[in-house]
Amino acid sequence: MILSRDQQLRRKAYEEIELNKDIVEQDPYRLKYHLMPPVGLLNDPNGFIQWDGNYHLFYQWMPFKTGHGAKFWGHYVSKDLVTWKHEEIALTPSEWFEKNGCYSGSAIGHNDELHLFYTGNVKDKEGNRETYQCLAVSGDGVNFDKKGPVIELPVGYTSHFRDPKVWEQDGRYFMVVGAQTSDLKGAVALFASEDLIDWEHLGMLAGGGKPPLNDFGYMFECPDLFSLDETDVLVFSPQGLKPEGMEYQNVYQSGYVIGTFEPVSGVFMHGEFEELDRGFDFYAPQTTEDEQGRRILFAWMSVPDQNEQDHPTIGHKWLHNMTIPRELRLTGGKVVQLPVQELESLRLGEAIEHKVVLNYENVKLKEVSGKAVELLLDNIQVSEGWFSITIGGAARIVYSKKQNLFSLERKSYVDGTVEKRQCYLDDLNSLRIFIDTSSIEVFINNGEETFTARFYPVPDDESIQFESLRNTSFNIKKWNLGNIIGE
Repeated sequence: MILSRDQQLRRKAYEEIELNKDIVEQDPYRLKYHLMPPVGLLNDPNGFIQWDGNYHLFYQWMPFKTGHGAKFWGHYVSKDLVTWKHEEIALTPSEWFEKNGCYSGSAIGHNDELHLFYTGNVKDKEGNRETYQCLAVSGDGVNFDKKGPVIELPVGYTSHFRDPKVWEQDGRYFMVVGAQTSDLKGAVALFASEDLIDWEHLGMLAGGGKPPLNDFGYMFECPDLFSLDETDVLVFSPQGLKPEGMEYQNVYQSGYVIGTFEPVSGVFMHGEFEELDRGFDFYAPQTTEDEQGRRILFAWMSVPDQNEQDHPTIGHKWLHNMTIPRELRLTGGKVVQLPVQELESLRLGEAIEHKVVLNYENVKLKEVSGKAVELLLDNIQVSEGWFSITIGGAARIVYSKKQNLFSLERKSYVDGTVEKRQCYLDDLNSLRIFIDTSSIEVFINNGEETFTARFYPVPDDESIQFESLRNTSFNIKKWNLGNIIGE
């Protein structure tokens, strides 16, 4: 029997999973409650949607190596955002319009079918790029029929034109696409359609060297426009920003602008850019509104071109993972992030609780340790000194009351030096910390700020140590957390 190109790629990918299953699962840095690839490299979340009673999260996937290349769409499904099933491969780069990768995109339900929009990437022998915004449709949410390109490159942009995000508003469909203008400015392009097939280019939604962003990098990736409390929020990932103080410290950034989108004219009036996460590893976030009306976000827990091949998981044939799912809310004109409530079902048994008082000392609490844990600190009182938490000897959280400064430090997996990310913080009231073998996610003051990072402690080091200069007190709860993969 002669197999199609799609069948050949699927068979080869499944063989790669089976061939490397043992070495992947033996990695001590394999995570417990984060979504990861079964083998190879994972990057952007794609097509995140609740449809027909299930949450679907697709992801960029390179099954054959831990480097980038002609991406597939992997596929996870869950009923509750906690227990996930790895579904069949959704898309392979099998057709002429996607032969160098089924790049990132989004999903929308229409006429009882699930529609995926994605970027088909094509390169010639000299590396010249072509880009197509493509459509695939499914009746069961698992098997997809590719319809091919629905948008080709408009005038005014380079072929760095990708990551379509589609939504319905006021009886029309809209799409934003990450773009680079012909004069090499980052931008978001806007399209509209009556039927999800024929699309009209309405122009640039944001960027392109125009105020208020002005000269703001050379490429915008993964745009996502949505409303929170009747306020419009555009999330995107700019590339090419230079560090400014504590801001823009990663190779590339992810953040948002707040404003008002006028769907009739296609005009979006907005304010200044704000980073979504202050840590080392957060990129390409994508959101969806679920049936409860919540706006939920997943992000890739890494950053492109940021020492990716130095992660120690490479030796075990896999690389990268997603963040935990987070609910977005708008508070005081700022987007805050909270772990979705469903994650509480991961807690194993009752909380271990302590009242901790520190004074010029460091303390290890025997019961407050572990590799896959949730910590909740509240009623935090820090005097004029500082307070720190060290996790596994390889990551450290520090709050300086005197400087109003919050820091996340880690031991670099590249050269072992201590590196840090920081932000100013007027006061520290609460911390909610998710630790998972080689990842940490910190939610400060009910999501006012977040810090996300990978870090690599000695595999058997489960220690969590508290230290202070001058008086510090807080209440702490600790839970061990279970696994999320159901089958």
